[in-house]
Amino acid sequence: MTADRTADRPYRVGYAPGAYDLFHIGHLNILRHARSRCDYLVAGVVSDEMAELAKGRRPMIPLVERLEIVRSVKYVDAAFVETVPDKLETWKQVRFDVLFKGDDWRGTPKGDKLEKDFADVGVEIVYFPYTVHTSSTQLRRALDLLTQEAEPGPAGGVSDGLRSVPGPTS
Repeated sequence: MTADRTADRPYRVGYAPGAYDLFHIGHLNILRHARSRCDYLVAGVVSDEMAELAKGRRPMIPLVERLEIVRSVKYVDAAFVETVPDKLETWKQVRFDVLFKGDDWRGTPKGDKLEKDFADVGVEIVYFPYTVHTSSTQLRRALDLLTQEAEPGPAGGVSDGLRSVPGPTS
């Protein structure tokens, strides 16, 4: 450990990548915990195209809005748009000492690959507890259900699942 590192903040530059779609308490927890472990925190916000590649669907919130939300979080010193799938390419641009992920990645093929790739360049992967009760996937499912229930019913009205509600008149 070098002289400019402490037990509380063992890393100089931390990196916390994510889609940060439908920003929720789990995202805030990761950023808060990450910032407590480094001197400077960069949040990587994946582009809409990258999120679609990784998850098979585009984020509900567009990149420019997700970037502004994450950039405005007090724990974040800088936000970076990820446009390539290879995190090592991102590291070449950002040069972080540690990468933070939720512990849902620990022991998975993706997490194992991340650890192996970054061990070669001296970057540690630090996992934080995943917020089980709230996730973007769960929020998206709930929104999808609400959207299905509110699909147009007969005569252009909106169905609430029980009866038809007339739509706006001209």
